[in-house]
Amino acid sequence: MPAKLRSSESSPFARKCRVAIKHLNLEDKVVVEPASTQDPNDTLRQQNPLGKLPALVLENGNVIIDSRVIVEYLDSLAGGGKIIPLETEARFKTLSLAALCDGVMEASILLVYEKRYRPDREPHEGALDHQRGKIEHALNWFQDNPLDILPTSIANIGLACSLGYMDHRKQYDWRSKHAGLVPWFDEFSAATPAFTAAPHPDE
Repeated sequence: MPAKLRSSESSPFARKCRVAIKHLNLEDKVVVEPASTQDPNDTLRQQNPLGKLPALVLENGNVIIDSRVIVEYLDSLAGGGKIIPLETEARFKTLSLAALCDGVMEASILLVYEKRYRPDREPHEGALDHQRGKIEHALNWFQDNPLDILPTSIANIGLACSLGYMDHRKQYDWRSKHAGLVPWFDEFSAATPAFTAAPHPDE
């Protein structure tokens, strides 16, 4: 019986895991199962008390939470050193870059949440500007320090999922503000079939 990735097509963190599963050829060992963070009756809350996606339910019933931890498990399941280097310096450089991408995802999601969960109030522009600033500074850094297209790693998967999420939600116009990343995104998409095979629903 395969493990189950509790996932949502709109979550960039879940997409990162779905891309990793496809890239690592683990689809016979991990199946994707939809979950809803909005449904209080979804078993997601039993699997992860925070009710956050993604969550990986193993065959023995144990649950791994947080996309960073799940991706490490997937890499290990595939034999190790596939998308997270084994050598110490390269490993922690890649994990640090991946954490920066996760920060962009988090800030992007908070831009969405400010409007979604405060529909009866005017948007708090100070809070929105704070999150936009995080995205701007991080993407400026990636524009000045382009990630390698290959080999596929959790860092370049994370950056592509971050940019793809902003295309999906349209909460931050990264394409005009950071035009230097457009050719990087296009080249990565063309070089990584697993990324285009695990899209957001309207891509």
